[in-house]
Amino acid sequence: QVQLVESGGGLVQGGGSLRLSCAASGIIFSIHAMGWYRQAPGKQRESVAVIFSGGSTKYADSVKGRFTISRDNAKNTVYLQMNSLKPEDTAVYYCNGVRGPNIYWGQGTQVTVSS
Repeated sequence: QVQLVESGGGLVQGGGSLRLSCAASGIIFSIHAMGWYRQAPGKQRESVAVIFSGGSTKYADSVKGRFTISRDNAKNTVYLQMNSLKPEDTAVYYCNGVRGPNIYWGQGTQVTVSS
C-alpha cells in the first residue's frame, strides 16, 4: 500500500519560513519523480516544485528563489524549504510521486501565511 504523508505545515507570519516533509512508503522512492503542489481556496491545484529521480529540479515562477525542493532517498522523504513566505503562498500543500502512469498523492498539509 502506497502512502505519502506530509508534515510541517502551520501558521507563519509573512517573511517567515517553513519546511515541509513528505515521507513515502510502499514505493521504490528513488526512481520516482517527487513534487509539491498547492491548492488555495477557490483555485485550481498548481505545481510548486518537482525533483526528478536524477536530482534535477523545476520550480513555479512564483516560488523561484524562495523555495527549495530536496530529497533524501535513504529516508524515502522529500522536503520543501519555504523562505520569505507571502500571504499568497497560503494553501493546502500536497506531496506527489510519479513513475510512468502511476501517480500518488498525500493528504495535504495546510500552510497559512499571515500579513
